[in-house]
Amino acid sequence: MNAPTKPTDFDVAGSLPRVVRKTGTQKVAVIGAGITGVTVAYALMKRGMQVTVFDRHRYPAMDTSFANGGQLSACNAEVWNHPSNIAKGIKWMFTKDAPLLFNLTPSWHKYSWVAEFMLAMRNYEPNTVRSAELGILARDNLFAWAADEAIDFNHEKRGILHVYKTQKATEHARKVGKLLDRAGLDRREVTPTEAVELEPTLSGTFAGAFYTPSDTTGDIHKFTVGLAEAAAKKGVRFEQDVEVKQVSASGGITVRYAKAGEQITEPFDQIVVAAGVGSRALAAQLGDRVNVYPVKGYSITVQLNDEAAQNAAPWMNFVDDDAKIVTSRLGADRLRVAGTAEFNGFNRDIRMDRIRPLVEWCNRLFPNMPTEHCVPWAGLRPMMPDMMPRLAPGKAAGVHYHCGHGHLGWTMSCGTAELVAENVLQSASAA
Repeated sequence: MNAPTKPTDFDVAGSLPRVVRKTGTQKVAVIGAGITGVTVAYALMKRGMQVTVFDRHRYPAMDTSFANGGQLSACNAEVWNHPSNIAKGIKWMFTKDAPLLFNLTPSWHKYSWVAEFMLAMRNYEPNTVRSAELGILARDNLFAWAADEAIDFNHEKRGILHVYKTQKATEHARKVGKLLDRAGLDRREVTPTEAVELEPTLSGTFAGAFYTPSDTTGDIHKFTVGLAEAAAKKGVRFEQDVEVKQVSASGGITVRYAKAGEQITEPFDQIVVAAGVGSRALAAQLGDRVNVYPVKGYSITVQLNDEAAQNAAPWMNFVDDDAKIVTSRLGADRLRVAGTAEFNGFNRDIRMDRIRPLVEWCNRLFPNMPTEHCVPWAGLRPMMPDMMPRLAPGKAAGVHYHCGHGHLGWTMSCGTAELVAENVLQSASAA
């Protein structure tokens, strides 16, 4: 992200950057073409803005929006800032296949984030309620946008079932349920017998379960790509396969980027940073501190290649809070299984000792489902220490943020995008 500070500086090859002249009014740059970037670009386009989206990948949704857990889960809105998770984290710290892995190598970014995470425990209850509210807020937009643009993203409206192995975990879930109830979420306690009735392929012994009928699942990659294609047809410009070298709010908003070997500096009226784990570095260039940390998560996509495999796999979607694993049925021929949290910087390596527990979990709970054909994946969740997305304007005029959604980016984005787009619209009106 380090770059010369002036738009007219020479790059390393010695070529002078080309400057794109400002035309029209209220040009808005969006940095990032994942779920947060594409949704906010679409929301801005609907408000009449002239939007340009920048991304380092050739296609949208190629980072954390590629193969996540797939759940649109307001029921999973409990923030992680709870003493029980601290105790579990310490217990799991030296176990390679535990749900949480923490690399102890010193890093100011990591340890400052952990310190702020601990401080945020005092806001555990209001943040959990607000997270659920944001998840609920997003639903109508997501459903409407998908319908308006005819986006097929393997949407399943079957609800989500939480299962708990111990009575202690079930008691904690009841307390969480009261917070979710404050947010307006319909989350019902069911008996273990009723859980098996909801999903007959489920195997194992459980102490308790909760069912949220209003939560849904779907393929985040298909949705994001579909929405990006729809936005492009309606005038949103996508600059893909480019490297953003510098963003600046000094004397106006500018974005300097490299495209096909050429250095281009382009002015904008406003900018929205929606760059996932890259948002922290961009915010620093704009004079803001957005302490996003990359928390790696893993997934496997189980290929259900024949009728027998499809019948043995669950159609119900699960959250196993003890194992920290979620599932989503993505059409007849795929099951997405995701989980774990790895604090290991910007490392994107897929570790098989982190993938193995996901496969073994499938074998235990759904023993008749073949796991021979599994596609592994790892992505970096952009997490703020308080687990709440950053939606506020920056210090400089025209700067906005839509980032830090953590494990609920897919759940929240179609709602938070509207909030940020309104901020941008108000800024335009005040200019």
